Amino acid sequence: MIQIAPSMLAADFLHLSESVETVNKYADIFHLDIMDGMFVPNISFGFPVVEAIAKVAQKPMDVHLMIRHPEVYIERFAAVGASMISFHLEACHDPEPILGLVRNNGAKAGLVINPDKPVESLFPYLENCDFILLMSVFAGFGGQKFIEETIVRVRTLREEIDRRGLRCPIEVDGGINPQNAPLLIEAGAEILVAGSSVFRSSDPESTINAMRGL
Repeated sequence: MIQIAPSMLAADFLHLSESVETVNKYADIFHLDIMDGMFVPNISFGFPVVEAIAKVAQKPMDVHLMIRHPEVYIERFAAVGASMISFHLEACHDPEPILGLVRNNGAKAGLVINPDKPVESLFPYLENCDFILLMSVFAGFGGQKFIEETIVRVRTLREEIDRRGLRCPIEVDGGINPQNAPLLIEAGAEILVAGSSVFRSSDPESTINAMRGL
């Protein structure tokens, strides 16, 4: 089943409860982008916003850490209810202990790479990942244009995962809309993160269903 994960980075923060209700009613996962202003040149939101969403979230929370030293914050994000926690391969020297830390705190562990990082760099860690997040834009800002090469990257990663007989869903984040979603799904993606295309839509339910292929 294809899952749609609206990115709360694109939500209307003056009317956050309405954006939360959109996810609760029509989508599958809350995608929460956490930025520290150091790993990426932007700052998003922190624990107060995550905790506020957690109080009313009826769908799982997927925390994407675009930060240095992700290991410092994993326990706290898990404690506020994150079901999925991912961090960038580029942000650490050895991801294995951090993947273990995520799991030990009861969440699914994922690795993320930017579009300029070869997908083969993920291969040594696939057995220890519960999911992989491929960025289809560069991490740090919403509203960027989808990078078409991502489709080939998804297909390459899916072939390797299947070759090893692993159950490791591929999540894709950045510039996803009803036009490119079918191509990503055909290539092997199972979780699609969509911010602007959902929250700026006049009909979020129809947009989400279109990305699912309904």
